[in-house]
Amino acid sequence: MKADTLGQLIKSGYQSKSIKEEVRQNLIEKLKDGSPTFSGIVGYEDSVIPETERALLSKHNILLLGLRGQAKTRMARQMTDLLDEYIPIVAGSEINDDPLAPVSKYAVDLIAAKGDDTPIEWLHRSQRYGEKLATPDVSVADLIGDIDPIKAANLKLSFADERVLHYGIIPRSNRSIFVINELPDLQARIQVSLFNILEEGDIQIRGFKLRMPLDILFVFTANPEDYTNRGSIVTPLKDRIQSQILTHYPKSLEHALEITEQEAVLHEDVVDKVLISDLIKRLIEQVAFEARSSEFVDKKSGVSARLTISARENAVSAAERRALINGEKSTLIWLSDLAGIIPSITGKVELVYEGEQEGPYQVAMNLVDKAIRSQFVQYFPDPDQLKKRRNTSKPSAQQKAEENPYRPIISWFDKGNHLNLPFNTKDEHKLQLLYSVDGLHALVKKYFSGANELQAGLLMEFVLHGLASYSLINKQFFENKVEFKDLFGSMLTNNFLQEDDEMNFDEEA
Repeated sequence: MKADTLGQLIKSGYQSKSIKEEVRQNLIEKLKDGSPTFSGIVGYEDSVIPETERALLSKHNILLLGLRGQAKTRMARQMTDLLDEYIPIVAGSEINDDPLAPVSKYAVDLIAAKGDDTPIEWLHRSQRYGEKLATPDVSVADLIGDIDPIKAANLKLSFADERVLHYGIIPRSNRSIFVINELPDLQARIQVSLFNILEEGDIQIRGFKLRMPLDILFVFTANPEDYTNRGSIVTPLKDRIQSQILTHYPKSLEHALEITEQEAVLHEDVVDKVLISDLIKRLIEQVAFEARSSEFVDKKSGVSARLTISARENAVSAAERRALINGEKSTLIWLSDLAGIIPSITGKVELVYEGEQEGPYQVAMNLVDKAIRSQFVQYFPDPDQLKKRRNTSKPSAQQKAEENPYRPIISWFDKGNHLNLPFNTKDEHKLQLLYSVDGLHALVKKYFSGANELQAGLLMEFVLHGLASYSLINKQFFENKVEFKDLFGSMLTNNFLQEDDEMNFDEEA
C-alpha cells in the first residue's frame, strides 16, 4: 500500500534517488536479466543501442544526431521504460517536488506547515516525460518560466514574491525525462538559457535570486543538415551534453524489411485479399537504398524509412483498387502496381539541382528501375556477365555450351512483336499476355520450378522489367499501361520519326 502522507513515506523506508541514478539501476537490472532495453528498434543492436546504454550508465545527458526518420524520438520516448513505475511527489506541486527533498517554495512552505501530515501523491512513469519541438519562436518563458502578472494580481502579491512565477515546461519536467527535438532550430540566445540547467541543474527566471536544483535527464535530437541550413548548436551547449550518439539508416535489406513490416498499417480485410510477395517487398526496400546513393537526391537531407512504409501501403492499395474495379476476390501485387508508389517517393526525397532538372516523377521512376536492376541478379543470371561471355574473343568450351537463357525472349521481340500490359487488367488476362511471349514461362520454370501460376506470372513480369533495366528490350510507360518491345527497332523507329520530322521541316522551310 502506497503512503498517503510524508510521515507514512518516511516510516516505509523510502529513499530518494536522482532520475539518472534511477535509470542507471533499472538499466543494470535489464542488462543482467537479458531483457530488451529498446524494443521495436531494428538495426541498432550493435551500434546505437549499446552507445545509448553506455551513456545512461554514465548518467549522461544525450544528443542523438542523425538524419530524419532514424527513430531518434522513438528511442527517447522508450527511456521511460527505465524509470521506476511510481515515485512520490508533494501533492499539488507543479514541479513534482520530492517529499524528502523539496525545491519549490510551495512544497517547502507546505511541509513546514503540515509536517508529517503533508499529503503525498504517486506519479506514474508514463507521466514523467516532457517533449518540446524546437522552433524559432520558442522563448525562454516557454522553456524556463516567467513572471505571471495575472497570478500576482489575483493573489495580490508583489512581483518580488516567488509565488508569482509561472514555471516553463522544463521545471515542470523535474524528476522526468525531457526531450528537445531539432535542437539547432532553437535560437542561440534560447540555447544559452539551458547552460545552467545542464551544468548546475538550477534555473534563473528574470531577476529572481532563485536556486532550484532540478533533476532532469535531457535528451536532444538534431539533424546534421541543420548545422548548415537552419542553425547550429552553440559550442558551450554542445560541450555540456556529455554523450553525442550518431544514428543511421538500416544497413541491410533484412533490417529495412523488418522495420517496414513492423510499421506499415494495412487494413485487416486487405491482408487476406492482397498477396504481397517477398520479391515486391524487397523491390520497395531497394528503392530507398537506391535513393540514398542517387546523384539526384540530396544526401544531407536523407531518405526516411517513412518512404518504404508509405510505398508498401500504396502498393497494397493499388492492387486492392484494381481488384475492386475488376470484381476479383483476391489478387497479388504485380510490378505494374509499383507505379502506385511514385507519390510515396516524390514526397519523401529532396532533390539536388540536377534532380530538379530531371523532374521528381522521372527521378522516382529511375529509382524504381534501378531497384529492379539491383534485385534482378538475386533471382536470375546477370545479363552483364552474359554479355561479357558473348564478347570474349576466344570463349571456352564451357562458355559455348552455356546458352544465353534470355535469347528466346529477346528474339521474340526482335521479330517485331510487342507486349502491352494494362495497369488495371485482370490477373487472368495478364497471365495470358505474359504466356504469349516465347521462352518467358520456360525461363521462369527453369529457375523456379516450384512456383505456382500467380508466382510464375509475377516472375515473368519481373524478367521483362529486368531485361528492360539492362537495356536488352525496350520499356515505355503510358498513363494506363506499360509496353515492351525490341530495343533496336524502337531506336530505329524513333530515328526514322525524327528524320521524317526534319524532312517535313525542310520542306516547310
